[in-house]
Amino acid sequence: MATTSDIRNGMCIKYNNDIYKITEFLHVKPGKGPAFVRTKMKSVTNGKVLDNTFSAGHKIDEVRVETHKFQFLYHDGEFYHFMNQEDYTQIRLLEASLDRAELMKEGEVVTIQINTEDNMPLSVDLPATVTLEVTATEPGLKGNTATNATKPATVETGAEVNVPLFINEGDKIRVETEKGTYKERVKE
Repeated sequence: MATTSDIRNGMCIKYNNDIYKITEFLHVKPGKGPAFVRTKMKSVTNGKVLDNTFSAGHKIDEVRVETHKFQFLYHDGEFYHFMNQEDYTQIRLLEASLDRAELMKEGEVVTIQINTEDNMPLSVDLPATVTLEVTATEPGLKGNTATNATKPATVETGAEVNVPLFINEGDKIRVETEKGTYKERVKE
């Protein structure tokens, strides 16, 4: 049994007969009254996000997890298929258990957390940034680097990302996977 002082991002806990992954947390110590921990949790079974507040010292049931490197193989419309990098076994996951699935391209190596009790995959963590090619956007104009204006661009995975005005089709860009936002243009 863990307590609220052990809470961290990415931790998986049992709560209300389901398994949740902590996506955000904040320890709050008000001037008056007891301390508490405000959390944002995502269900690993159905993808629902839940805001919850635990009182300080509250016991939580932590789920033991192992992390493994998997390679994303393909998406068949319903399931995402992955291959373990160590023993080449394959698993498939529903889109609800993935964060930012639209930013994954075939061959991408991701980290999958697996419940040690029943060997069920709990969550998929993408790298902090991914490099993607812009496949469709309005043409860029020279000199459009001084303002913070953006335009929509479609990348090779089909996701839409807002990019600066100077980005053109065929450019490779780096995208932050946590927010799905443009980070920088990749020079080759």
